[in-house]
Amino acid sequence: MPITCRSGCGKNAVLKRPKTSDALCKECFFRAFELEIHHTIITNNLFKRGEKVAIAASGGKDSTVLAYILRLLNERYDYGLELLLLSIDEGITGYRDDSLKTVKQNRDDYQMPLKILSYEELYGWTMDRIVAQIGRKNNCTFCGVFRRQALDRGAKLLQVNSIATGHNADDIAETVIMNILRGDTARLRRCTDIKTGGSGDGSNDDTIARVKPLKYAYEKEIVMYAHYKKLVYFSTECVFAPNAYRGHARTFLKDLEKIRPSVIMDIIYSGEQLRFKDTVKKPIRGTCGRCGFVSSQQPCKACVLLEGLNRGLPKLGIGKKSKGERMIAQQDRELGLRARANLVKNDF
Repeated sequence: MPITCRSGCGKNAVLKRPKTSDALCKECFFRAFELEIHHTIITNNLFKRGEKVAIAASGGKDSTVLAYILRLLNERYDYGLELLLLSIDEGITGYRDDSLKTVKQNRDDYQMPLKILSYEELYGWTMDRIVAQIGRKNNCTFCGVFRRQALDRGAKLLQVNSIATGHNADDIAETVIMNILRGDTARLRRCTDIKTGGSGDGSNDDTIARVKPLKYAYEKEIVMYAHYKKLVYFSTECVFAPNAYRGHARTFLKDLEKIRPSVIMDIIYSGEQLRFKDTVKKPIRGTCGRCGFVSSQQPCKACVLLEGLNRGLPKLGIGKKSKGERMIAQQDRELGLRARANLVKNDF
């Protein structure tokens, strides 16, 4: 027997919302989903009229839905935003090269300018080369750090006011779990923030803001929205992702969700309410003395990792800072000894 749409429109329901368990028809689901994101944008003051906003576009479901909905809401509610797509090419053969084709189709479908920056042109390395040097362990650390800074570099180049990322509720809940398991209080403080950087987070930070319009949107509903809207997106998993630490947090979260469907929002709300003692050391956001981009350490993580690659010490930025300093000192001593040995050899 057909189930009637919960909204009272009189149509038959075609889906059950994972977030609320409401049975809805397609049109009512679209309306509810879009209104929730509009409410998130308005209540959190994510944008201001006349701003230029870069959408971090990967070609996946999240960034594709984000680009589609921001364009839709910008026109429907007259936000007055200038929207464009910013994509990062990490240099992963068989993955990113294919997903960029989808990004270019999004550019054509949504009539948005697109800027693509590559790791190779920014850092002189591709992820394929990095993995060939460091192996399949810790490769996601390199990619994540370089990607975050690459977005900042692209945003500065494009002179935008903020970067909109496709992080959804599942992503944020996974991050909370990861930071708890790692005891990372610094990241745990800010991982649930819907806006970071800029002056909108209550600081005097003059960096380009990052915003998460899909913060309260379930991953399942994003997939359903893309499916029923017939949006084109890239769904292949990164070839290096199976070894990522996040995968364990994701599996744990999915198991919890089977028992308690509201666990995703529960974890996010818990993360938002966390408070720390005044004695807990807080990282101070500043700018890297080498590259000039945002960092809470000197030099920034991206510069340390890049130095390790260029020195032939790929593990330089992995682990404690003191360990990396010892590795540099040891290599400098060895280079010094070789240089003196060559001088002695040339004297004879």
